[in-house]
Amino acid sequence: MSALRSILDRLGPHFSPEGRWARYAPLYEMVDTIFYTPAIATSSAPHVRDAVDMKRSMATVIIALLPVLLFGIFNTGYLAGPERGVVWQIQTGLGAVLPLVLVSYIVGGVWELLFAVIRRHEINEGFLVTGLLLPLTLPPDIPLWMVAAGISFGVVIGKEVTGGTGYNIFNPALVARAFIFFAYPSEMSGDAVWSLADEMTRATPLAVASSLQGADGVHLIEQAGYSLQQLFIGMVPGSVGGTSKAAILLGALVLLVTRIANWRIMAGGLLGLVLAAAGANLMAPSFDNPVLYLTPLHHLLTGGFAFGLVFMATDPVSASQTDRGRWIYGMMIGALVVMIRVLNQAFVEGVMLAILLGNAFAAMIDYMVLRQNIAKRQRAYAKQ
Repeated sequence: MSALRSILDRLGPHFSPEGRWARYAPLYEMVDTIFYTPAIATSSAPHVRDAVDMKRSMATVIIALLPVLLFGIFNTGYLAGPERGVVWQIQTGLGAVLPLVLVSYIVGGVWELLFAVIRRHEINEGFLVTGLLLPLTLPPDIPLWMVAAGISFGVVIGKEVTGGTGYNIFNPALVARAFIFFAYPSEMSGDAVWSLADEMTRATPLAVASSLQGADGVHLIEQAGYSLQQLFIGMVPGSVGGTSKAAILLGALVLLVTRIANWRIMAGGLLGLVLAAAGANLMAPSFDNPVLYLTPLHHLLTGGFAFGLVFMATDPVSASQTDRGRWIYGMMIGALVVMIRVLNQAFVEGVMLAILLGNAFAAMIDYMVLRQNIAKRQRAYAKQ
């Protein structure tokens, strides 16, 4: 590493404001800060002694995503050949998932670099997470050019147009997924898209739960052979990273212990889901909708709710910033997931739209919370 440090130190002056390669300083800064902690010290107060910067925070999120990614690779291969050996399943999963990740990072990285060079600012570290989140929300057999189109839309329209990292209203990875979903719905829904082998196609648990009017959604899931243990472990059809709640739980623990994600959003999301699902259960006998019968546990273990809540709803930029606002924001997302699943059975997932709607209202929620706090203090001062 000392040799690399020497090389970077020799190249550094050429990327300074007076250097001949000053225009490409963002590229040098990206390489330098990936391998080394920035040596820049503040010249005036306040001074913070901390080796954790944005890149380290994003690297922690990547670490939290690794169990989800690794299980997604295995599950993709397993669904393509349940009777084949583990080595074959891992190789097959790698062959399907790795290109998705590479295309997302390469195409999105080009856009990030282009905007950084044009605007003459550092490359935004948030893309390290966005570039991995998008492939994890997609079917394993999606065409690579759609991944490239989606990540381009997410980075350019979802983030850079609004000013870059820190200014985006919506989660860029979800903007990218929404673009792919609505532009190419046949590649994002149906039974065939979730498996690499056509003869091994199976409906996702949520699709099964909404498949027969007048039936009990829980019974439909059980009859299809999906036990609660299977749903928790994740060896079921679904997006690359959304099936294993066990792997997602490991990632959630990493984010909570390191305080990268706020626990109030996760707790609020779970509370909103439980309350909305309990209300739906009460109405179930009066309607023919099978999804009304899904218990809070089934809503949690099926679909991408857990993945979205842990890794997307907690995005520090597009989520609410106040403590009370985070509770409201999380509860709103949890309740919306159940409402969308129940009211629109043609769109059985609901997580993507719920989080995007939560993003849209996050600033308003914080504004209302702040106004309430100000009004409360004004009343307190008036009594003195």
